Amino acid sequence: MTARSAAHVARNRYDRVAQRSAGCVIAGYSTSFGWATRLLDEPVRTHVRSIYALVRIADETVDDPDPTFPACERSRLLEDLAAETARAVAGARSTNLVVQAFALTARRCGIGSALIEPFFASMRADLDVSTHDEASLAQYVHGSAEVVGLMCLRVFLDGDDAAYARLAPAASALGAAFQKVNFLRDLAEDHDELGRTYFPGLDVEDFGDLERDRLLDDIDADLAQAATAIPQLPVSSRRAVAAAHGFYGALSRRLRATPAQQIRRARVRVPDHEKAVIMARAVLGARR
Repeated sequence: MTARSAAHVARNRYDRVAQRSAGCVIAGYSTSFGWATRLLDEPVRTHVRSIYALVRIADETVDDPDPTFPACERSRLLEDLAAETARAVAGARSTNLVVQAFALTARRCGIGSALIEPFFASMRADLDVSTHDEASLAQYVHGSAEVVGLMCLRVFLDGDDAAYARLAPAASALGAAFQKVNFLRDLAEDHDELGRTYFPGLDVEDFGDLERDRLLDDIDADLAQAATAIPQLPVSSRRAVAAAHGFYGALSRRLRATPAQQIRRARVRVPDHEKAVIMARAVLGARR
């Protein structure tokens, strides 16, 4: 074996290890997302896990409730992560395996700074902004969620720019719906542990059912827009997106059926047996 071919083999091994590490991150943090990604075909599954692993690492950097983890250190680590990501996407090898996996996907699928930079801007906002107005929330949701949906759409469509332009609004709507459901489900944790309130003008201490329904009406409108695009996705991703959409639709219905003051006190979840039914329906629906 020549030195050049040996180096090629080693690089491939390193990349495979990086991608497997991204899968481990997802398995350790997200049950619903982990369930849905099982329905993705390869290599789409690996690419999507690589995107979400970077998202999760950045999110944990700013959201870890440990009071001994100061904001200045969180900020330093986040800026290091953003800089390392930019270098890796530009072609450098990263010693951070999650960054390496993300960069492989970004270069392969055409994910550039127009999607990456808004994401890190929203992560920075979590270190500095505790309440939002309508404009700052829209900007935050775009960077923290809509661009992640668009990154995944790049993976799903594998270079089909015309389809990307057509489906991008629905992908953004799905990302926004996911994020806003999370805001509502995590209302107590965000307010009590992290000192944040994402919804403009919401008084967490006086949160009532009318306000809950108003927020869910907006979320359900996003979910309805996103649903129109699912049949147009390639079969390699259609089942997984349908399942994820189903999970969050079920969570929205459970939140609507839960008294607002209970949402204020405890996290609402979709039980595993219901997730299994949703996944089965997604698989059957994709065959039609």
